Amino acid sequence: MGLTARIRTRDGWAVSHAVVTVTDMTGTQVLRAEADHEGTIRDTTHLTPGAYTVIITAVGYAPTASSAIVTASGRADIGTITLARQGGTELPPPGPWTIDPAHSTIAATAQHLGISSVHGRFTDFTGTIDIAPDDITKSRVEATIRTASIDTGNTLRDTHLKSPDFLDVEQHPEITYHSTHLQATGTDRWTLHGDLRLHGHTRPVDLDLTYLGTGPDPWGGTRAAFRATTELHREDFAMNYNQVLQAGIAAIGTTLKIQLDIQAVQGDTLPTT
Repeated sequence: MGLTARIRTRDGWAVSHAVVTVTDMTGTQVLRAEADHEGTIRDTTHLTPGAYTVIITAVGYAPTASSAIVTASGRADIGTITLARQGGTELPPPGPWTIDPAHSTIAATAQHLGISSVHGRFTDFTGTIDIAPDDITKSRVEATIRTASIDTGNTLRDTHLKSPDFLDVEQHPEITYHSTHLQATGTDRWTLHGDLRLHGHTRPVDLDLTYLGTGPDPWGGTRAAFRATTELHREDFAMNYNQVLQAGIAAIGTTLKIQLDIQAVQGDTLPTT
């Protein structure tokens, strides 16, 4: 008997300090419980069968409410509740922001042998974000990635990826991205349109962007978090190398899934500490 729930952020992290309050149809509080370190509520309070309102709150997050039905067994499982950071329906305050590479990740995943995936990331990059004060769609993003910083966890594979077969780091030491405009697709979701220059070729690339929230950091600054995804096709950038196995399966897939987890610091410089 009792109530169970799982409280998560939009990107799947547990909200360990969430509080769940349950009221009956008269508005009387009948239960109050705190999530454990896994963001899970497991309360054994007996509840009379019927309809209830469940309110979830957590510091730094927008509260949410939902309905729950307690069955004849006295149990109610309200499933996974996703909390949005306060301010999550807007972009960060206007002005310049600087991407913090130490707390950001640019990752790429390619199919390998048609049955599994190879994961890699770039470890050396810089970038800026400029949130437009009047027309948010005119906000800009610029980023530069050093191609020689590719890291897949395998030295031989990394050496091959840096060769003319793929990134050709000697001739093309940088990948650059310059946005052109921003388009809203939801309350906290956006499409960032821009141009990607890779391997000497420039192509339009759209990023599916989610704003995860803004908050203070330990150094007295303000940080904003974003997640962005897209897919690239190697042939669009003249990276056509592949090894075809006897079964006709390509050793390396031609599509790359890109995921960016970005943390930016308000202002045009990073903290020195």
